[in-house]
Amino acid sequence: MKFTKAVWFYLVGLVAFIIAMLLPENMLLVRNLEYTLTVLLAGYHVIWEGVSDTVSQSINQHKFIPNIHILMLLAALGSMIIGSFQEAALLILIFAGAHFLEEYAEDKSRKEITSLLKMAPHEARRFKPDGEVEIVKVEDLIIGDRLQVLNGAQIPTDGLIIKGTASIDEASINGESIPKEKALGDEVYGGTINGNSTFEMEVTKNSSDTVFAKIISMVKTAQDSPTKVATKIQKMEPIYVTTILLLLPFVLLAGPYLLHWTWNESFYRMINFLVGASPCALAASAVPATLSSISNLARNGVLFKGGAYLANLSQLKTIAFDKTGTLTQGVPTVTDYYFSNQVDQKNLINVLVALEKQSNHPLAQAIVAAFTPEKKLSDLNCENTIGKGLSTHFLGHDYLVGKPEIFSNIAIAFENRRKEWQSQGKTVIYIAQNQDVVGIIGLLDQPKPATKKTIEYFNQRHIKTVMITGDALVTGQAVGQSLAINQVVTNVLPDQKVQVIEKLKKENCEVAMVGDGVNDAPALVDANIGVAMGSGTDVAIDVADVVLVQNDLSRLAYAHRLSQKMNLIVMENIIFALAVVLLLLVLNGLQITNIGWAVALHEGSTLIVTFNGLRLLFFHRK
Repeated sequence: MKFTKAVWFYLVGLVAFIIAMLLPENMLLVRNLEYTLTVLLAGYHVIWEGVSDTVSQSINQHKFIPNIHILMLLAALGSMIIGSFQEAALLILIFAGAHFLEEYAEDKSRKEITSLLKMAPHEARRFKPDGEVEIVKVEDLIIGDRLQVLNGAQIPTDGLIIKGTASIDEASINGESIPKEKALGDEVYGGTINGNSTFEMEVTKNSSDTVFAKIISMVKTAQDSPTKVATKIQKMEPIYVTTILLLLPFVLLAGPYLLHWTWNESFYRMINFLVGASPCALAASAVPATLSSISNLARNGVLFKGGAYLANLSQLKTIAFDKTGTLTQGVPTVTDYYFSNQVDQKNLINVLVALEKQSNHPLAQAIVAAFTPEKKLSDLNCENTIGKGLSTHFLGHDYLVGKPEIFSNIAIAFENRRKEWQSQGKTVIYIAQNQDVVGIIGLLDQPKPATKKTIEYFNQRHIKTVMITGDALVTGQAVGQSLAINQVVTNVLPDQKVQVIEKLKKENCEVAMVGDGVNDAPALVDANIGVAMGSGTDVAIDVADVVLVQNDLSRLAYAHRLSQKMNLIVMENIIFALAVVLLLLVLNGLQITNIGWAVALHEGSTLIVTFNGLRLLFFHRK
C-alpha cells in the first residue's frame, strides 16, 4: 500500500483512538477530544470523498445520489451529538480502514500494459529506392514498403516474405514454443522473433492494424470497461443510503405523534436508529474473511489482486485454458522412437545427436536430451536448410533429419507409426540414411503433473472446461481428449481468443481464463477472472487478476474451494450482522435499549464476524 497523506492521517487517528482507550474514566474531556481527533484524522479522506462524490454524481445525474460515506458520516456525527464519541470513532476507523484496503486491492489489480508497450517493435530496416537500407520508426512504415529483417531481430510489422526463408518464434502471438518455418509468400507478424537467417518482407498492414497492436488495443479497451460486479455495487449503494436517510425524519416524527415520546427522546431514538442502521458489522462481514483467504492463498502460492476476484471464483460456470505453458510443460519431449533393424542403430544415434546439437531448435534440444550417444562426433559437418532439415555425409552415407513432408521413400512400418503418433497430437521427425527412412521419433509437449487432476476437479463440479490453442485440429483434440477437457478450440489467434471468451461469457456468464503468454493478455483481461501462470510473461502477470506463483494448477482448484468457503462465511456474517441491525432497530423502537447497548451489540457483532472470517487463515489444502 502506498503511504499517502490520507493513510498517514488514518494511522495517527488510530493512535489517538488507542490513547483514548487507555486514558482513565475521569479524563472524559481529553478522551472525547482524542476520539474527535480520530474521527477527523482517520475519516477526513472518506468523508471528503463521500461528500464530493455525492455532489458530483448528483449534479451529473440530476438527482440525489448519496453513497455509504454520507451515512457513516451522519452516524458518527449523530453519535457525537448524543455523547457517544467512542462509537463515532470506532465507526469511522472500521469504515475508513475497509475503504483503504479496498483501494489497495484495486490498485494491485489495475491492469498495467507498460511491459507490453516495451515489447512492441519500434524500428525497422527499410529499403530505399536505390537499394540502400535506412533505419525508420515502425509508425512511419506504409503498406508496400520493403524491409530487411536480420537474424535474431524482432519483426517490425505484419507482412509477407518476398525473399529468403526463416524460422520464426511466434510465441508472443500464438503462444507456441516451437518456431514456425516460413518461406516465400508466407505471412509474418510484428513483434515475433526471427531465427538465424536474414530475409526480406513486404509490409501488408499499417502499424496500428497489426496483430500485436490489436493485442495492446484490446487490453486498453478491456481495462476501461467496468466489471458487472462493480456496476451492481454502484447501483445498490445509493438505494440503501437513501432508504435510511428517508426513514430518519419518519423516526423523529413518529416518536411525538405516534408513540407519545418527548422530542428529546425522539431525537435520541433517531440517532440510535442511525447508529443501529450503520453497517458497522456489515463492513466487517467480508473484509476479514477476504483478507484471511487472500493471506492463506498467498502462503500456498496463489496471489489474488483483489477480493472481488476471489469471491467471484466460486461462481464460475466455465474455465478456459491456454495449452502451451499452461496445461502443458511448454517444451517438447521425446515420447516414442523406432529405428530400422537394417542399420547400425548405435551409429545412427551418434549421427542424430551430433546433428541436433548443432541446432537451437526446441525439437533438436529435446532429441539431444533423450538420447545418449555411444561416441561423440564433434567434427561432423552439418548443413541446416530451412524447410528441408539437417543433413550431413558421414562414413560414406548421406543422412537427413526433418519433418515427414520432405521424405518420399517411406516404409509402411514408419508410415503407420507416423499416422498413429500424429493422431495423438505428437510432432514426428524422420531420419533417413541414403534417402531411405530408417528412424522415426515422436515428440509431445507433455501435460504438467497437476493438469489432469485439476481438469477432473472442475469437471466433477460441473464447471465447463475449455482448451484454447493455436495448434492444429488433430493436435488440439488429441491433447483435449487425453485430459478429458469438455471443449477444444483450435487454430486460434489472439483476437480470436477474445472472441471465444466473449462467446463463452454469453453462454455461461462467469468465465475464467488461464494463460501465460503475451497472446493470452487480451483474453485474460476480457474474462471475468484472468489467471496467469507465475512463469509466464510479465504482461500476462500484469493484466491477470490471479497469479499461480508455482505454476501449479492444483492451487487453482484449492483457491476455488477456499472461495466457496469464504463466500459461505461472508453470507453467515451478513445474515448475522443484519439480524443484529434488525434487533437494534426493534429494541430501539420499543425503547428497551439505549446507545450503550447499541455500542455493545455493534462492537460485539463486529468482533464475532471478524473472528468468524479469521477462521479462513487455518483452512488447509486436501
